[in-house]
Amino acid sequence: MIDTFRAGVLVKPYERLSPEQVKSLDQASLQILAEPGVWCYNQRAAQLFKDHGAQVQEESGTTHRCWRISFPAGLIKEAVAQAPSALVLGARKPENRLWLDAEVPRVYFGTGSEANIWIETEVEEFVSVRDGQTTVRVPRYKELRGTTELLSRAASLCDKLEHLDFFIRPLNIQDPGITTSNHDVNKFFASLNNITKHVQAGLTDLSALPDVVRLAEIVAGGQPALLENPLISFIACVFKSPLQIVDDTAEKVFAIVESGLPLVISSSPQGGSSAPIQEAGMVAQINAEILAGITLTQLIKAGAPVLYGSVPVRARLDDLHDLYGCPEFNQYNIDCVQLARYYKLPCYSTAGVGDAKVPGLQALFEKLFTHLYMAMTGAQYIHYAFGLLDRTNSFCPLQAVLDNEQIGKIKHCLRQPRLDSDDLEDALQMVKKVMASNHRLFTRHTRKAVHRGEISTPYHFEAKQMEDKVIEKALNFMTQLESQAAPHLEQHQVEAIFAEIPGLLPNLKKFSGDNL
Repeated sequence: MIDTFRAGVLVKPYERLSPEQVKSLDQASLQILAEPGVWCYNQRAAQLFKDHGAQVQEESGTTHRCWRISFPAGLIKEAVAQAPSALVLGARKPENRLWLDAEVPRVYFGTGSEANIWIETEVEEFVSVRDGQTTVRVPRYKELRGTTELLSRAASLCDKLEHLDFFIRPLNIQDPGITTSNHDVNKFFASLNNITKHVQAGLTDLSALPDVVRLAEIVAGGQPALLENPLISFIACVFKSPLQIVDDTAEKVFAIVESGLPLVISSSPQGGSSAPIQEAGMVAQINAEILAGITLTQLIKAGAPVLYGSVPVRARLDDLHDLYGCPEFNQYNIDCVQLARYYKLPCYSTAGVGDAKVPGLQALFEKLFTHLYMAMTGAQYIHYAFGLLDRTNSFCPLQAVLDNEQIGKIKHCLRQPRLDSDDLEDALQMVKKVMASNHRLFTRHTRKAVHRGEISTPYHFEAKQMEDKVIEKALNFMTQLESQAAPHLEQHQVEAIFAEIPGLLPNLKKFSGDNL
């Protein structure tokens, strides 16, 4: 265990399932992996499974070569047991590292998705048609395509949001100079050069992995330093639901595991289309997919650092789009957190996504219940929690600021109680002192609790008058945060990266000296 890391929030886990139900879901998942099994489109993975006792049969009549894999329960259980129950996700600043322990319900929140749209917010003033002397300020929203500059701006803002614990690229970069081959190096560099917290992303192009790893080594101070303090990690959705291992993603899993860096094995079936909509069927299937993916990582390299990545969603019944702001979303995800804990695996979970297209009451309502309930589960690593709107199609920095305030209140609600004997004795002495005074007020005794951080502040964007100005106040606060210098890398690091790593866009060449 490391000595310095972000505190997160320790919770007493809310559990939806009984121990018997957890075991039943485990058995159901193992039965799925035995029959019908999974369809694997990657020959190397199929051979590896076969070498370790799985039944492998090549399917006929398919466009691409495919092998049907039937897993014995023992193979899955032995492989999953080899995955570490605790791991470190590093950061440029030691105090921003994350300690993920499957048996310690310490909750961290971060960003996620790779939205194509950035939503910019401006406030415009309008004059009342009834009274020319009355004006009202109204937020207006504009959609922008994601770029490296906007991703850099997102990372810099997120570095300043105190309740955001890690950064997963929330925006897809679409600059004219971005290609498949240089997408990854620009994405990781724009992130690392603007935030001192942990950086995670998917890998677009397998051939870019050596350059991405080398980039991170330069920032960390060499290969051993990077492995000890893994500044970056990866996400691989190796399954296309239902139960199909994707060829190119499996190759990425092989390469990432062999690099020694942490990896999320993520699965995101949609209840009602690519998975059963019923809770039992959805959870049994996604658990089967994740277990098979984790088994692959451990057969490649026993002890590889891996996260159990559950992202189940539900289909809308009118158009079959993803539906996040519904009770079933919480139910699926809470069950998966319990299963991850059952296997003693750190859990990558999901909260803070809704269907609202702009900040406001709908976004608040849809996000609040997932933020709260998923934090209550004790999932160690909750992504999608900041800034997403319109499901995962848009990232709005203003919404990220609003989410930061909401998550701060949730962390405060769920923190561990201070009720030991010393605290109770202090309280008793305080009551005696106050009741012996002539004013009988506890006001003067609040200072100590405030200084210890026990007392929450009012809502940062609360209304003082009979008018809701949350959006305007949050926008002003965001402007203040963005006026602060970005935490760029040192000049020698940036120069070394640009000298060694091909394909970086020149506009990203910024270092700490630029802020002076």
